Amino acid sequence: MRTYRSTHRPPRSSDPPVAGAVRKGPLLAICLGYFLVILDVTVVNVAVPRIGAGLGAGQGALQWIVDGYTLVFAGLLLLCGGLGDRLGHRRVFLAGLGLFTVASAACALAPTAGFLIGARLAQGAGAATMVPASLALLGALHPEPGARARAFGVWGGIAGVAAAAGPVLGGVLVWGVGWRTVFLVNIPLGALAIWLTVRHVPATRPRAERPSLDLAAQLTGVGAVAALTAGLNEAGGRGWTDPLVLGALAAAPLAGALFLWLERRAAAPALPPRLLTGFRFPAALAVGVLLNLGFYGLLFLTTLYFQRHRGWDPLATGLALLPMGALVAAASPLSGRVAARAGTHVPAVAGLLTGAVGLLGWAAVGPHTPYALLVVPLLLTGFGTSFTMPSATIAAMEAAPHEVRGAASGAFNAARQLGSAIGVALFGTLAAASANSAFYAGMRLSAVIAAGCFVCGAILAALSGPAARTMPNPAATDGS
Repeated sequence: MRTYRSTHRPPRSSDPPVAGAVRKGPLLAICLGYFLVILDVTVVNVAVPRIGAGLGAGQGALQWIVDGYTLVFAGLLLLCGGLGDRLGHRRVFLAGLGLFTVASAACALAPTAGFLIGARLAQGAGAATMVPASLALLGALHPEPGARARAFGVWGGIAGVAAAAGPVLGGVLVWGVGWRTVFLVNIPLGALAIWLTVRHVPATRPRAERPSLDLAAQLTGVGAVAALTAGLNEAGGRGWTDPLVLGALAAAPLAGALFLWLERRAAAPALPPRLLTGFRFPAALAVGVLLNLGFYGLLFLTTLYFQRHRGWDPLATGLALLPMGALVAAASPLSGRVAARAGTHVPAVAGLLTGAVGLLGWAAVGPHTPYALLVVPLLLTGFGTSFTMPSATIAAMEAAPHEVRGAASGAFNAARQLGSAIGVALFGTLAAASANSAFYAGMRLSAVIAAGCFVCGAILAALSGPAARTMPNPAATDGS
């Protein structure tokens, strides 16, 4: 009697994607790495006073400890976005994750402020290497539009979760153990993300042709971002008319124009010209800048407000910011589902307008404002930001041709991190004075600017939205 061996076997991570299904193993690995990247944007804020006391760091050094990470992150994203297209996205993702984990250990062991700044810059380089590859991997693993929308929705929502968790986790760790633990926590989580990636994320093939990178253009772009951030950072202490500040602010647009000129002449530009044709992708870039500028800029000021001007310790500050992340778990997946059904413009416009109302609520803050009155602005800001981010991510990636999605991811995330760096530097400068009256005047102006950024972003999302509705109705695939 002949027997037949069943050909059925359980699916493996390297199997072809199932239509309509979100691949949970790869999604967990990729999102854990991205969570660490965004966490380190905000987790350090509440630790700054203790870092200054422990390392004898001045105000200038502390500002670079916070903003240096974001600066390198933003400056290298375009370069690193092209690396994945050339070398394979999983390989680049693992390299960035490894660098980020090692740099986190160096931050935790830093003996001086200068050493810590250098380690933070290395962290930013690891983050810039990792993030574009993560989005490109998700796109390759989820070719079906409905599944891709949900995967991008989860990925984008991680930004809101990490940003909201940063101040809370940082406050608990600094209060309970010490400031070095805000970096030590990255080491086991980074090692876990590496293991999950090796186990669950299949390797991707690089492009057949591998033209050399145009380093001259890339270094010019980094210089433009660095000059702008440095000028805004130093304006608070030196004044807007200081020669160094004026020189940096004048050099930034010149370097930016030179970067665009070099990119147009490059054989293999990191920012392919086709990404900037039409309206959809440039609008998505602008939304990314405006969203992060308003949110992260004012988040930096709220941390200063609670610690320096209300006298709260790191734990109390972290808990005070907890309402900002209270609705993230609901807002992020909801945004992805609404985007899949109605188009990315619907949750983006709704989220940005909701966040604008929350940000504007900080314009009335004072030295004795009851905390209960701040809960509503915190809730609205957190919900609006986390409801917007997944749909903004989907819009940017859907607007890019498949073969340059690594570069598109780098450009979109560079725009976001550029917004973060500008927001922290600009709002920190506007509220730099130690006197309470000047600080609150700067904070009110910053709140109005932040709300205005969200409103402008909502307008751009509305104008680009109808053309972005390229995804089918997910009624048949919405059960995954």
